[in-house]
Amino acid sequence: MSTTASPADRAGAARRAGSSRRSGTFYKGDPGMWSWVAHRITGVLTFFFLFAHVLDTALVRVSPNAYDAVIETYKSPLVNLMEVGLVGAVLYHALNGIRVMLVDFWEKGARLQRPMLWVILGIWLLVMVPGTYFMLERTVTEMFGG
Repeated sequence: MSTTASPADRAGAARRAGSSRRSGTFYKGDPGMWSWVAHRITGVLTFFFLFAHVLDTALVRVSPNAYDAVIETYKSPLVNLMEVGLVGAVLYHALNGIRVMLVDFWEKGARLQRPMLWVILGIWLLVMVPGTYFMLERTVTEMFGG
């Protein structure tokens, strides 16, 4: 009995492999994978915010008038929405970071990583819903009266 595959067997395997790639074997992931993606995105967004924050704060030493002008642009409704997004990103990143540490250093962490994900998402919602209300209250009042 031969241990090598015949050309027909190799062609069939190649056909099956090629068809599976074309038919959508792209990994769609589960909540854990999307949690990983969201953690990376929120980390990068937070980094860029901190970079911009350091630059605009340093502007006060260079030109206080320019600093005042920049701060005035931050009072727009669009920036207020971006602030809500920033708080959401930082909160998610912090909560998920705690979950990642528990998965890494707690003996039951790997087994309970999925329930912990749902818990942090619940905490995130419990904090973000009232937080969003209070953060946007002033902007909505100014835009629509109140």
